[in-house]
Amino acid sequence: MPLTTESGVSSARFLGMAPFLRMSIAGVDFTSATQEMIAQAQNAPEDAVLWMNLATAMMSLKHEELGLQIQAQALDMQRVYHWPARQPTKLRLLMLMVPGNLSANIPLDCLMEDSDIDLIYYYVDPLNDNPLTAPVPEHDVVMVAIGASDEQESVLLRLEYALRNWPKPVLNPPKNVPTSERHNASLLLQNVPGLVICPALHVSRQALHDVACGQKALADIVADHDFPIIVRPVGSHGGHGLQKIDSAAAITAYLEETAGEEFFVSRFVDYSGEDGLFRKMRVVLIDGKPFACHMGVSSHWMIHYVNAGMYEDADKRAQEGRFFNEFSDFAERHREALNAISQRTGLEYIGIDCAETRDGELLIFEIDPAMVVHAMDDEEMFPNKQIHMLKVKTAMREMLLKYAGQAL
Repeated sequence: MPLTTESGVSSARFLGMAPFLRMSIAGVDFTSATQEMIAQAQNAPEDAVLWMNLATAMMSLKHEELGLQIQAQALDMQRVYHWPARQPTKLRLLMLMVPGNLSANIPLDCLMEDSDIDLIYYYVDPLNDNPLTAPVPEHDVVMVAIGASDEQESVLLRLEYALRNWPKPVLNPPKNVPTSERHNASLLLQNVPGLVICPALHVSRQALHDVACGQKALADIVADHDFPIIVRPVGSHGGHGLQKIDSAAAITAYLEETAGEEFFVSRFVDYSGEDGLFRKMRVVLIDGKPFACHMGVSSHWMIHYVNAGMYEDADKRAQEGRFFNEFSDFAERHREALNAISQRTGLEYIGIDCAETRDGELLIFEIDPAMVVHAMDDEEMFPNKQIHMLKVKTAMREMLLKYAGQAL
C-alpha cells in the first residue's frame, strides 16, 4: 500500500492521555479546564482534534460513556492524530489503535514525553473489511498498539491481512496480540519452570448461580477448583468486578452487584509475605529484556498502585525503592520465566503484573501491552523511580531505532 502524508489541519494540539494522567497523579482537579475544552469544541464543531482531546478528558474524569460518544464523533471526522516529538524528530512511529476506552490501546505518550519520537495515532476502522480506511501517513516503524480482548479478535485478524508485506517493520504483530488475552495467556504460560499463572476459566452467570443455590459444586463447573476463588467479568480491566469469593453463599451477593453473563474464574493464591503484606510488581518486556516500572505494597490482596497508600507511606516507597535498586537480582531469579513470556507471546512490548509466591516463584496476574507505564511521579517523593524509568524510556527508544534501522 502506498504511504501518503497525513491529512487534516487543526488549530489545536493533540494532547493524548499524558497530560490528563499527570494531573490525575498530582491530584489536580481539571473539571473546570474540561468545561473550557467543551466551549472550544463547540465553537469549532469541525475540529476533530478538539473533540478527541475532550473525549480523553471526559474518560479521564470517569465519564466513560460520554467520552466514547465524543470519541466516535471525532473519528467520524478524522482517524489520524499526530503527537509530535518534543525534540527534533528522530523517528516516526505509526501506532495502530482501536476506538475504545483508556485501556483499549497502549498509552505510549505517557512513557515517551519529551522524546524525539513522533507518535502517529491511527484509529483503524474495526467494522471495515480493510481496517486501514484512511490514508496512511509516512512512518518508519509500525506498532500494533491494541490491547488484547475478545472484542478485538476480528479486527486483529483483518489487520494481519492488511499488514501482509508491509514495507516497514511491524512491532507487536496482530497475530501475536491475542496471546496476551487473559484466558489465552493463562493457558499459554502453563508448564514454565518457576512461573505460576492460574488458568482463567470461562463460566456463565447461570453456572455460578447454580453453585450459589447448591445445585452444583464448584468443582462441577471448574474442575479441581475449591474456594477461595477469584471471579471477574469477561472483558473487564483495572480490577472492575474483580472479587475474591470464599464460599458458595458469597456468590449470590457478587452476582447481585456485578453485571455480565460470562465470567473468568481462577484459583486464589495467597502471595502475602511474612509480614502479612502483599507486593505486586509491574514489569515491562522491551524486545525481550525486563524493566521495573513500579511495586505496590498493601495489606489487601487486590493492589492498585493509586490506592495502595504509596503516596502516603514513606516506608512503602522505601520498599519500592529497594525493588528498583535490586531489580537485576529479581530479573535473574525469574530469567527463565520472563524469557518464556517473551518467546511464547511473540510481542516486542508487553506489560506484566506479577508477584513472588512464598515458594519464590513468579506469580503472573496479567500480561497486557496496554498497561499504563509512566515516569510522572514526583521526584522528591520517589527519588529512585526516575532513574529506573529512564531505563524504560531509553530501551523503548533504542528498540524503535533498531527496528527502523533494519528497514533502511
